[in-house]
Amino acid sequence: MRTLFKRHTAPARAALMAAAGAACLAGVPAAEAHSVVGDRVFPATLTVDDPGVNDEFDSQFGHIKTPNDDGDNMNVNSVSYEWDKLITKNLAFSIASDYVSQNAPNGGSAKGWDNVTVGAKYLIYANARHEFMASIGLEAEIGGTGAKSIANPFSTFTPEVFFGKGFGDLPASLGYLRPFAITGEVGPNLTTASSDNGPNSFGWGLTLQYSIPYLQSQVKDLGIPQPFKNMVLVVEAPMSTCTEGACAGQTTGTLNPGFLWLNRYGQFGIEAQIPVNHLSGNHVGVVFDAHLFFDDLFPNSIGKPLFN
Repeated sequence: MRTLFKRHTAPARAALMAAAGAACLAGVPAAEAHSVVGDRVFPATLTVDDPGVNDEFDSQFGHIKTPNDDGDNMNVNSVSYEWDKLITKNLAFSIASDYVSQNAPNGGSAKGWDNVTVGAKYLIYANARHEFMASIGLEAEIGGTGAKSIANPFSTFTPEVFFGKGFGDLPASLGYLRPFAITGEVGPNLTTASSDNGPNSFGWGLTLQYSIPYLQSQVKDLGIPQPFKNMVLVVEAPMSTCTEGACAGQTTGTLNPGFLWLNRYGQFGIEAQIPVNHLSGNHVGVVFDAHLFFDDLFPNSIGKPLFN
């Protein structure tokens, strides 16, 4: 589970973010590892979380210039981690944080760890024929657990819904459209602070994907060589809309075109981050991702669910 969109401000980062989490329901069909439903694999996208529940470890590096509270652009570099641990086949727990370095032009620089974020996520539905998955979740950013110069002193709680839909059920006449898929997540960000210091917001995000592995295996083998045959082309749109206070109604976010390269044991990804408006910034950033699938790397030890 990863946050949709984070805007860095000094001294603390604004609470316009979206996240993931969970509830416990019964009678849910089990899905295979790494968000597989039918012939569809939903990869672990970089900023909008996929609909699956997995045992994995993710690390990212990001760089972007973004406006601070005074409207000045500052360089923001971040290195993040997230560990997702399967409790059962359909329920996972997560813990995440990131180390942030902010370099402002006026000398107002800061660096340190952001708050620790914990969450849970539960798969509620999977339909192999129509390549559809849905999960629910709850994520909590624990205020005051990070550096004072970087992290918010208040906490943020986000209940959320995740979904994914592949187009593999299109007719054969539209075969070259079948590798397309969409995923998304939506949910409110509810803070423990006042509306001026930590306004509530609504996080939402979508991805559009085109899977070369799906094209090769399910539509037509075009003989595409490595490394391209294992790539998924993707555009992500992580967004956040402020719902109260002075910023009410304002939306911030980025469009992130890029690609993922994946195999059975992990994946790598790179995306540009293009601000959607002046509130989100006026410089293009970049984010890199490395992802390990513990449930395939260590299926009989740390990668297996705690309870069958």
